[in-house]
Amino acid sequence: MTPIATPGKIIAVHLNYPSRAAQRGRTPAQPSYFLKPASSLAPTGATLERPAGTELLAFEGEIAIVIGDPARRVSPADGWRHVASVTAANDFGLYDLRAADKGSNVRSKGGDGFTPIGPALIPADGLGEGDWRVRTWVNGELVQSDTSDTLLFPFGRLVADLSQLMTLETGDVILTGTPAGSSVVLPGDVVEVEVDAPDAPGSPSTGRLVTTITQGEAAFGDFGSAPAVDDLQRVEAWGSEAALAQAVAAGRASAAGQASAAGQASAAGGPAASASPAASAPAFELTDELRAAIDGVAVATLSVALRKRGYHDVFIEGVSANHPGDRLVGRAKTLRFIPFRPDLFADHGGGFNAQKLAFDTVEPGEVIVIEARGERGTGTVGDVLALRAQVRGAAGIVTDGGVRDFDAVAGFEIPVFSQGPHPSVLGRRHVPWEVDVTIACGGAAVQPGDVIVGDGDGVIVIPPHLVEEVVAEAVAQEAEEAWVAEQVAGGASVDGLFPMNAAWRARFEAERAAGDGGQGDERA
Repeated sequence: MTPIATPGKIIAVHLNYPSRAAQRGRTPAQPSYFLKPASSLAPTGATLERPAGTELLAFEGEIAIVIGDPARRVSPADGWRHVASVTAANDFGLYDLRAADKGSNVRSKGGDGFTPIGPALIPADGLGEGDWRVRTWVNGELVQSDTSDTLLFPFGRLVADLSQLMTLETGDVILTGTPAGSSVVLPGDVVEVEVDAPDAPGSPSTGRLVTTITQGEAAFGDFGSAPAVDDLQRVEAWGSEAALAQAVAAGRASAAGQASAAGQASAAGGPAASASPAASAPAFELTDELRAAIDGVAVATLSVALRKRGYHDVFIEGVSANHPGDRLVGRAKTLRFIPFRPDLFADHGGGFNAQKLAFDTVEPGEVIVIEARGERGTGTVGDVLALRAQVRGAAGIVTDGGVRDFDAVAGFEIPVFSQGPHPSVLGRRHVPWEVDVTIACGGAAVQPGDVIVGDGDGVIVIPPHLVEEVVAEAVAQEAEEAWVAEQVAGGASVDGLFPMNAAWRARFEAERAAGDGGQGDERA
C-alpha cells in the first residue's frame, strides 16, 4: 500500500536542483512538467522490472509534496500553505523509450511501478518549504543528497504556477525534481530513497522507500515504437561520460555503451577524440602487491622513470605533506573548483555540492585530488571533510590550494598534501563544480583512476598503463642506488661509481647474482 489514497494527478518537474541542471548543462528560466499515471504508483518493498530488451533504467530520488486544501490561482507566497504533507518518491525512467515519447515521458516514465512513493507521510504543518532533505542509496551506497533550500523553484512557486491553469485537488502529488547523482540501475540492485527534515524537532523522516530491480522476460511486440538507445541517451542516463566509462570498467555497462560514449565525445571534439595509449588495454588494477611495491620507491625515482618515457609534467607542483614523512599511494578521485562568481556559487555552492559529493563517495584506497588552480588564498578542505575521507578509507588528499582547520586536519591520520593553511571558507575564491573529470592540479593533468604517489619530495601522477613498467624500473633503480650508497658508506669514491662504470657494474651484477650484497671497498 502507498501511504496516500490514489491521487487524481501526479505531476513531475523536469529540472529543479542546480546540481542536476549543471549536470545537464542547462538551467531553465521557468519550471516545466509532465504527468505520470496513477497506475505507476508502487509502495515500499516493491520490485520493479527492467523491461526485456532495454538497458537504461534510471532512478531519481525526489521529494514529493501532497496537496491538502485545493489550490486555484494562488500566489507563490501562499502556495506552501496548500501542501498537507511531504513524502519520498522515486521517479524511475527508461531512457530506451525517450525518443518514442517525443518529450511526453508517457511510456518512458509511466510504466507500472515506475513511481514508488512512501513509506510514510510527514505533515507539513510547522515546517518550511526549505527544511527538507532527500537522499538516495543504491546497494547501500549514498549516491544522492540535497536539500530543498537549494531549489531553483521552491515548492510554493510550483503550486502557484500549476494552479494558474488547473485546480490542484486534495491528494494530488507533485514530484519536485531530482538532484545530481541519478544514474542507471541493473537487475539485482536495491534502491532506497528517504526524505527527512533533519533540523526540525524530532528530525521527522519518511523512512526508506525500498525498490528492488528485477529483469523482465516479456518482449516488446512488433507494433509501436521499439526501445532504442543512442550515444546521448547513454551518457545522460548514466549521468556523464566519466560515469559511463566507470560503469564499463566496473562491468555495469556494456562495452558498446563505452564505445558509443567515446564516439560521441570524438565527434564533438571532446576528450575521447584522442584515445590514451591504453584505451584498448585490459582494465588496470592497483593490487595490494603493486601498491606495496610502489610504497617502497621514492617519488624522485619514479620521476626519473617517467621522464625517460617523455612524461615531464606529471609532478604536482607546490604541495607538501601536513605530516613530515608521510607517504600516499592510491588511485585518483578528482574534484574541480572554478573561480568564484556569486551567481555560480549560489547555484553550485549549497546543498550536496560537488565538494561534498567527492568526500562522501571516495572509495577505500582512493586519493582525492583537487584542482584549485594553485589558489592558496582560501581553504579547499577542512576538518569535517578530511575526517569523512579518513573514515571512508581514503588513501589521502592532494590539493593545489589551501587547507582550512589546518591543525585539526594535521591531527588526523590521513595524509594531506597542500600549499599550506588558510582560514577562509570555500566561497571566498572557489565554486565547487564537478567530480570524476580530468583536472589540472599543480600543473599536472590528472584523470580519475590515475595512480597518485606522494612523499617528502612531493606528489607525482602515473598513468595506469605505465604503472607496472615504471614501478619495476624504479624498484630496480632503488636497489642499485642502495648498493651504491653502501659502497660510499664503506669509503668508495663516487668517481666511476655514481653512475657506475663498467667495472663497478660488473661487481654489482656479480654480487646481486650471488645474493651477496657485500660491503665492498674503494677499489674498483
